[in-house]
Amino acid sequence: MGIVQRFFQIPGADGKPMPYEEAKKLYKENISIAWPSTIEGALMSIIGSVDTAMVGTLGTAAIAGVGLTSQPRMILLVVAQALCVGTTAICARRKGANDQKGANACLNQSMAIITLLGLLMTLAGYFGAEWLMKLAGANEDTLEISVSYFKIISLGLLFNCWSLCICAAMRAIGKTRITMVTNITANLVNVCLNYVLINGKLGFPRLGVRGAAIATVCGTFVSCLMAFRFACHKGGYYHLGLPKFDRTTLQSLGSVGSGSVLESACLRIGFFITAKMVAGAGTAVFAAYQIVSQVSSLSFTLGDGVASAGTALVGQSLGAKRKDLARAHTRVCRRISIVLSLGLMLIIFALRRQLALLFTTDEAVIMGATMSFYVLVLGMMPQNGRVIYSGCLRGAGDVRYVAVCALLSVTVLRPILTYVFCYPIDHAFPGNYIAVMGPWIAFVIDAFVRQALLGSRIKRDAWLEKKLA
Repeated sequence: MGIVQRFFQIPGADGKPMPYEEAKKLYKENISIAWPSTIEGALMSIIGSVDTAMVGTLGTAAIAGVGLTSQPRMILLVVAQALCVGTTAICARRKGANDQKGANACLNQSMAIITLLGLLMTLAGYFGAEWLMKLAGANEDTLEISVSYFKIISLGLLFNCWSLCICAAMRAIGKTRITMVTNITANLVNVCLNYVLINGKLGFPRLGVRGAAIATVCGTFVSCLMAFRFACHKGGYYHLGLPKFDRTTLQSLGSVGSGSVLESACLRIGFFITAKMVAGAGTAVFAAYQIVSQVSSLSFTLGDGVASAGTALVGQSLGAKRKDLARAHTRVCRRISIVLSLGLMLIIFALRRQLALLFTTDEAVIMGATMSFYVLVLGMMPQNGRVIYSGCLRGAGDVRYVAVCALLSVTVLRPILTYVFCYPIDHAFPGNYIAVMGPWIAFVIDAFVRQALLGSRIKRDAWLEKKLA
């Protein structure tokens, strides 16, 4: 039997290789859900990079200033995203149990809750922009830029929340093509408006960073409109309406959501501290970090696209009382992610300098980003492994274990390693780009640690026993 054939084999419930036709069906099912999410993630990452490159025409300070808004925005969205994780897990279970009415009840209750959260986030983001940017590490070069940008994008947070919630429910039932079309269209709107608003094209005024922020809000609004259109489509699986709250659904949302809040909080705090440390190392260092972050997000989104299939199919399998299928889907997703990771590693390694040149002409920033790409590719395989395992565990509702792993590795280990490499080691060996590469060395170590922790959980059966209503 060939190596490739052995690689793609899936063990059955009895431990023996699954029959070819059965394994083929599983791969086909996973790919049919994963490919729209994967393409969506890849294109959104590319479009996001184009967005950053357009801002980069305004200078290094603009790249850094806009980059500083990323983690505060994600921190504001923590609770909303946690609610969406719960929505996906519960709707997937109810889809697997053929409970369409229950899935609709979950979505409508989630939409009511996320509306309140979105309004609160909008107020906090707009009126707390300066405080948040200073907390993120903004200096005299970037404070005014980042505050101006953040105030404007905060006005679109409610639209963002609505879109996130509807798309989360769609992913639960495997309707990833809907989320792909919604998010790609919105990001294309963003890029087109960036072109005319940042530097004043086609008769529009030159608005600089404010133009980029306005474009982002317009794109978010388009995404929201499209999500509502799909959710209200006659004959569709979901039907939006006034919610009828019930204790069972709220308890399930609270159970999954609380674990997801903890995970997201750990991630955001860890990323926030890391970004602040890198910002403290200098504007050029942070600009290089932002460029590599844009490219690294491509790896994450590709893995996340495959993981979305795992989340939906694991949840549906457990809803149908098929633990063997839940485990099989996890293995299929991991094998698909390995193939994608290898391809992306080769592309980034081959085009490392050209990728940096897309964002800036500053030679110091280009060299720092190029050196960082060498490190980044080493972490892509374990990065995608931990993304797949996390997605499958979320589909089962086992979010607290994922949160504990995030706490240990992202909130504690990664910031400590980033500090050590960016400051003491860089000062000990100046001129070697250690401060620039440091965050990515920490990224690689974090990826290996979390993959090991999550992989050990997958090998046991506790995650398959989680109960969701």
